[in-house]
Amino acid sequence: MNATTAEQASAPVTEDALRSVLLAGERPSRPGPVLTSLTFGWRALLKIKHVPEQLVDVTLFPIMFTLMFTYLFGGALAGSTQAYLQFLLPGILVQANVMITMNTGITLNTDIQKGVFDRFRSLPVWRPSPLVGALLGDVMRYSIGSAIVITLGLVLGFRPEGGAVGVVLSVVLLLVFSFCLSWLWTMLSLILRTPNSVAGVSMMVMFPLTFVSNIFVDPKTMPGWMQAVVEVNPITHLATVVRGLMDGSVPAGEIGWVLVSSVLLVAVFGPITMVLYRNKE
Repeated sequence: MNATTAEQASAPVTEDALRSVLLAGERPSRPGPVLTSLTFGWRALLKIKHVPEQLVDVTLFPIMFTLMFTYLFGGALAGSTQAYLQFLLPGILVQANVMITMNTGITLNTDIQKGVFDRFRSLPVWRPSPLVGALLGDVMRYSIGSAIVITLGLVLGFRPEGGAVGVVLSVVLLLVFSFCLSWLWTMLSLILRTPNSVAGVSMMVMFPLTFVSNIFVDPKTMPGWMQAVVEVNPITHLATVVRGLMDGSVPAGEIGWVLVSSVLLVAVFGPITMVLYRNKE
């Protein structure tokens, strides 16, 4: 360090000099809701990259259920495994995606317990963006799960009469419903105190919803009282739509029912989630 540098370092910093440095450039504009939500969505994808074990439920779970139900029960339920696969695979696609949504609440609750969300709430960004971004990031998980189920089905002999268009439309509708359903688990993550409790309550809700439906069998074989329960189950309507689109039919009424259910999920649980998030201590 020479004498000139030493003098500059020891010289007092005036207010004018400090102001000129701070105001030398334009202050960056505040990021909008879309940008901040996408940024937090990218964070969710990076977590998958660094912790690939998060994809276990996305990969192994649908493969296990598809193989188990097709080859253990296919012959007894439909006369042949090939015939049952045509009925089962769209249902497994639905089950895999809606069960994966539970991970959203578990992951958010883990971040909350670690204090990560306290830091997020202090940032000058759109308040809901950490939650919306996490949900958007999980849409990629649903897409991966859908791709695995469909690929496995094609390998086993599943042939969708609706072609590629029917498959794509069914997956898009499934992703929309899964995103909306995730708001329920997001709300639970802000109410319950541990990730294990979120997982337990979520499973207690989803297990009967997925099994008391038309995913695995035709409701016509069920007792009358159970048929009534199955008919009002939103998972039943979702499975009917996915199955219909893959078969080449377009059940317009059922599609409308699924879209209305999706809107209601966000309309009910979205505001509750935001109130809980704003008041979270």
